[in-house]
Amino acid sequence: MNRHPSSGPGPGPGRRTVAKAALLGTAAVLAGPAAVARADRPLVLRLPAPTGPHPVGLRTFALTDPSRTDPWQPEPGEPGFGARQVMVSVLYPARTVRGFPRAPQLTPAEAGVFTGLAPLVRPGLPAAGVDWGATLTHGHVGAPPLPGRRPVLLYSPGGGDSRTLGTTLAEDLASHGHVVVLVDHPGDASQVELPDRMRVTVLRGEPDAETFRTMVDTRVADLRLVLDRLGSLPLAPVMDRRRTGIYGHSAGGTAAVSALAGDDRIAAGANLEGYLDLDPVKGLARPLLHFRTDGFAGAARLTASWEGVPGRRVRLTGAGHWVFGDHAFLVPRLRAAGLVTAGTRDALIGPEPPAAAVSSVRRELRSFFARHLS
Repeated sequence: MNRHPSSGPGPGPGRRTVAKAALLGTAAVLAGPAAVARADRPLVLRLPAPTGPHPVGLRTFALTDPSRTDPWQPEPGEPGFGARQVMVSVLYPARTVRGFPRAPQLTPAEAGVFTGLAPLVRPGLPAAGVDWGATLTHGHVGAPPLPGRRPVLLYSPGGGDSRTLGTTLAEDLASHGHVVVLVDHPGDASQVELPDRMRVTVLRGEPDAETFRTMVDTRVADLRLVLDRLGSLPLAPVMDRRRTGIYGHSAGGTAAVSALAGDDRIAAGANLEGYLDLDPVKGLARPLLHFRTDGFAGAARLTASWEGVPGRRVRLTGAGHWVFGDHAFLVPRLRAAGLVTAGTRDALIGPEPPAAAVSSVRRELRSFFARHLS
């Protein structure tokens, strides 16, 4: 896969080919020898703690949209055909976390699948030597929420990424008083464990224009489904849905801005280096924040697509496209352990230490949403 699988032209499969590839890919990843790290002592990766005053609780929910057929699933009559399913993780300020365990970043089944998928989804990541299932988040499963109604933020990840690779930024926002909803997009995300089965990404290489259009349309519909269902979730009493924002990375940024432009329930949005040339957003009147890096391979298209779109721009220097997610913390540790090359590090997160970029993103997002969701 190329450096930016979430957008841009290139060869893309048709729906039937995509669906069959997904089913075959699942079997190959689950059964193949690459699914298990061979190292005697695989590396255990750690994520940094959030910086806010509140501990973080976490709950996960499965949502089904019976009005939509999943575009990445097989054709009618083939195994696996059915309604669109979406997984979400909700992170929130907790009253206490004592006695509530920290959630793993990936479930055991997801970790086994991701071990084989990692070098396909992000070229240069190791096919062995990492215990992906041992990484813990700082979200405590089922912890009681802090009383009070708090602004809500939806997150859509980069193309090929699962929602859990946006954990660190989401935890930081939750620790500062937001309810953050991480949305997975099955069939697009590297892997998603649904209640009844595992879904793996259908993306193999950079998607063509038609596939990218389907990705974004599907993501926007997923985000609307989540907005529709927030009021019925057990955590609804701590969500102030009148103060709802959205942010997304890469294809998730494209989808976030499209959702913002088309849904009055969303008050403000942040675009983390996503193209904006699919839908008309130039006249968007709601607050918008844009981030970009100086190491993005799609810089020319990005610049052209942002022309005339309102909103504050923030540029991150010495950074690469995947610095916005947990890759910013995982890749340097992989490099220190000799499991990725310097070239892979530079291609994914940039040549500079990511601390400055991460700090800027956290600070700017907190300030932006505090100002516009107050």
